[in-house]
Amino acid sequence: MNKNSRLHPNLFSTRYVHLTQLRNQTLKTIDALTKKNSQLLLVDFGCGDMPYRTVIEPLVGKYLGVDLAMNPAAEHHINFDSKTTLPDNYCDIVLSNQVLEHVDSPDGYLKEALRILKPGGTAIITTHGYWFYHPTPNDYWRWTSAGLKKTILASGFGITSFFGIMGLAASGLQLFQDAIINKLPKFIIPPVALVFQTLIRLFDKIHTQAQKDRDASLYIVVAQKPL
Repeated sequence: MNKNSRLHPNLFSTRYVHLTQLRNQTLKTIDALTKKNSQLLLVDFGCGDMPYRTVIEPLVGKYLGVDLAMNPAAEHHINFDSKTTLPDNYCDIVLSNQVLEHVDSPDGYLKEALRILKPGGTAIITTHGYWFYHPTPNDYWRWTSAGLKKTILASGFGITSFFGIMGLAASGLQLFQDAIINKLPKFIIPPVALVFQTLIRLFDKIHTQAQKDRDASLYIVVAQKPL
């Protein structure tokens, strides 16, 4: 079994489409940011198990994992208020990968990300629109596209890119799969997941990117700290 299932999801994973598209779009964004400068300092803010670290670390000058004290893999620890002891204007990139829905205060978290970024620095923020409840350790928030933009802009960022992953039909299928999958015998879950994920890929094609940017299971936002 692949230990890094978020970087290399199995074809039989119940999250295959979600994880694959999230990975591809996130790494594409990182690659574009680091193409002309390989000495940037990146803070993985709410890093978890840092699934993309092995791919991103060779592209930057320094990679710093920041998370709650319960995560021994993090190099810098924070409390639930998201406050760090890092200096102002510290890093070039903040990676916030599936974190915002879990923090006690999205506004406080985003303002701390803004504080530690250098002027002109970039935050890559991914979080959910339509998704099921998944506390790690808590799960508080979901956003409409308009609500997420409003939240990020209110914290002081400018938005340079807003990208939806898995449109309305695909999101509906994902939620239906998640509602029934654990009711099934364990041996049948992998093939059922494969069928659902195949249908999700198929039905995701009926929506334009503009429609996905409005209604999606997941949003990837590239935001910039003003100069």
